[in-house]
Amino acid sequence: MTETQGSNPSRRALIGWGGAGLALGAAAAGGAVAMAKAGDDVDPAAADAGGAVEFHGVHQSGIATPVQDRLHFAAFDVKTDDREEFVQLLKDWTAAARRMTAGKPVGEGAYGGLAEAPPDDTGEALGLKPSRLTLTIGFGPSFFDRFGLRDKRPEALADLPQFPGDNLDRSRTGGDLCVQACADDPQVAVHAIRNLARIGFGKVAIRWSQLGFGKTSSTTPDAQTPRNLMGFKDGTRNIAGTETDRLKKFVWVGDGDGGARSAWMTGGSYLVARRIRMNIETWDRTSLQEQEDVFGRDKREGAPVGKAKEHDRPFLKAMKPDAHVRLAHPESNGGITILRRGYSFTDGTDGLGRLDAGLFFLAYQRDVREGFVPLQRKLSAQDALNEYIQHVGSAVFAVPPGVRDADDWWGRTLFSKEA
Repeated sequence: MTETQGSNPSRRALIGWGGAGLALGAAAAGGAVAMAKAGDDVDPAAADAGGAVEFHGVHQSGIATPVQDRLHFAAFDVKTDDREEFVQLLKDWTAAARRMTAGKPVGEGAYGGLAEAPPDDTGEALGLKPSRLTLTIGFGPSFFDRFGLRDKRPEALADLPQFPGDNLDRSRTGGDLCVQACADDPQVAVHAIRNLARIGFGKVAIRWSQLGFGKTSSTTPDAQTPRNLMGFKDGTRNIAGTETDRLKKFVWVGDGDGGARSAWMTGGSYLVARRIRMNIETWDRTSLQEQEDVFGRDKREGAPVGKAKEHDRPFLKAMKPDAHVRLAHPESNGGITILRRGYSFTDGTDGLGRLDAGLFFLAYQRDVREGFVPLQRKLSAQDALNEYIQHVGSAVFAVPPGVRDADDWWGRTLFSKEA
């Protein structure tokens, strides 16, 4: 239920961004742009046919790319201390990602090779379309304690503070690096992470992972706004994908940001990942009026308090002081804007008959200190929604710029002196 003003988004708009509503992304302006040669777009006809998203570009795909339906996110721990071995892994991962996003098998494929050796590809994506697969890599704060990179850790990659109400599970927190796989077919996304983990065996190991479904923002202005697991529309009134100025201002790291230690991040972004569990059973026993007061919107139409239509500009003072939309709206936060790409999740039960379900929150921004941190500080202290949610997992990553061409590779700007 993202709030902003601006022109109507085009068919190619990305709207998985923007929500300053950190629990459910209820309200924020953010930017998105479609650039076919920047790894951020796919032809609409190709998308309908399960087509491929261009892997190469100034920025990594999977950030300002139109949001896909499914997610497999994995955080890894690095197990090798050999810098050259790790750089080779990044090159191998890049080669595999380049092929998988094009709908091709890894290496020589899943069959036809030496019978005595494991195949290069695990095979479960054979015959499936590319499904708009995007793969996006990031480096966590702990990564920079390795390979002599301490002076390359950007100040914008700030450790997240302990927010009021956090109940973080260490087994779902942190990580030296991450890979975000998004696709319209869950098997394609899982196949991608599985094969990267297989290639990295002995050098990296999965620390934790998360499957997601039901993108929490609409990808086209003409489509029905999706609903989160609390039943409320999510991703309302996102900014047009042609408004590249907002991406430049709020999402992409600019030339000169952070000085010399951050020069390698130009064209990249910073990612915050939060696993937010919803107290579904408590919410389901809450009156409709209270549910609408908590969000500041009506449940049927998605209209803000006192308005008739979902896309009407909200009058914030008509909402409860602790309403989620009111607190998260850019007008309440000096215009702070982030790009949001969250997904719903359900992971069975907690052993007490309660659903383990909620939102896997993903937000990209130019500087964590000026994006997620101040917004979450405010929401964690005042938001009425806190009675029904709890943040149980957390991580932050520096997401480098895109792979420019066939000779480029993930992380080159960080590891290559000539870069």
